[in-house]
Amino acid sequence: MDKKADPTNPVLVNTIELLQEQEASVWNKAAENLGKVNRKRPEVNLSDIERNTEDGDTVVVPGKVLGSGRLTKEVEVAAFKASDSAKNHINENGEFKFIEDLVDENPEGSNVKVIK
Repeated sequence: MDKKADPTNPVLVNTIELLQEQEASVWNKAAENLGKVNRKRPEVNLSDIERNTEDGDTVVVPGKVLGSGRLTKEVEVAAFKASDSAKNHINENGEFKFIEDLVDENPEGSNVKVIK
């Protein structure tokens, strides 16, 4: 983590530490992005997820998912944060979960894409 970007949110700190404990590079990339200052963390719209995924994909957003756009694909999306509308749209076809839950289910990071 960058010293200037040390987060103070205890949930964020715990999530970053959990990701850093994993051996899979996908989780290390996610930790690196979550460790950035808030304004530099990724904000991803549903339209970005729609463009960059196929049915059945699992993606991690190391930041926040926003509800702009449409998501018609059946995807599993894990993020640190998401707007209520984004969660609702994702859950219509796929599944939204928090990053910690996906790490618990898939610690090796198999077939997980990072979208930022």
